[in-house]
Amino acid sequence: MGEENVDGKQAFEVHPERIYKYRSFSNLTIEMLVEDQLFYADPSTFNDPLDTRPTLKADVDAVVLQEILRTFVERRTTAELQAAANTIRYRGPKTIEHILKLGRQQAEKLLQEVAYNATNPDYEMENPDVFLLRHYVERELLRQYEKGIVSLSERWQSPLMWSHYGDQHRGLCVGYSVPANVEDEVRKVNYGGGRLVLASAVSAMLRGDAGAQRQVDDLVLLQKAPDWSYECEWRLIGRRGAQDSPLEMEEIIFGMRCGVAVKYAIVKALEGRQRPILFYEMHEDEGTFDLLRRPLDVDELAVNLPRRARHYIEMFDQIAEIEPVDGAIES
Repeated sequence: MGEENVDGKQAFEVHPERIYKYRSFSNLTIEMLVEDQLFYADPSTFNDPLDTRPTLKADVDAVVLQEILRTFVERRTTAELQAAANTIRYRGPKTIEHILKLGRQQAEKLLQEVAYNATNPDYEMENPDVFLLRHYVERELLRQYEKGIVSLSERWQSPLMWSHYGDQHRGLCVGYSVPANVEDEVRKVNYGGGRLVLASAVSAMLRGDAGAQRQVDDLVLLQKAPDWSYECEWRLIGRRGAQDSPLEMEEIIFGMRCGVAVKYAIVKALEGRQRPILFYEMHEDEGTFDLLRRPLDVDELAVNLPRRARHYIEMFDQIAEIEPVDGAIES
């Protein structure tokens, strides 16, 4: 995927051969694997409360902030009204004109409210209008990014991620390749820096500046604290909820504590898949804290599974039936 570097030339993110999704085992996991889907999660459910929560820096004056807020509110209100009209199949005369007018009215109403509140003597800062406008613009900016995120990693051998996301090593890790036609959709997370988004960049974004759009997108969706860098995270961004996977499922790795029955259930669930899956299981590297993987012996799984609990009871019953009676001579 291309983005401009400091020299104005195109720099490209090099995608790893595989990216991985850690999962616990559940009925939803089986469903997602069998249906080949991914779940685009609401970022507010993430374990980092600062994730996708940038702060707007007002590096422009109040007039520019007003214009940013006006544009945001007009566009959002217009989109909401258009969606509502489509839902009820309203096709009245001058529908679009009426919707645009309502969008402008909503924006002006909010700007008047901000201007009035800025006269409150309780505000002791030098420019209360800028303070309030910054707050409302930040809120509207975040509303533009109410999207879902699939978090993936370059690493399959991370003990921490197996513990945090792989159900204490009882779960699994799904490996995907990235088809060439979706490389631009898979974005690398940046670690470090700050959470500040410049209002000037937001203004340029609203005017159609593609570079500013990418800059704001990255700061909102792809910026995390350095402490999270061990995750080596890549992200898919899209509509929230379960969606067909744009990636190619290639392999499944079972955690060190993953039960044999779980392995068997997943192997059988994916048996006969149009594109076969490679199966691995994790094991320790003796004498170190490293984790390794080895191919799963699928045939060995099938030797004893599925088992029938009463099978052995009946075997012993049959042995009892052929035991010699008292006084009989054994050969």
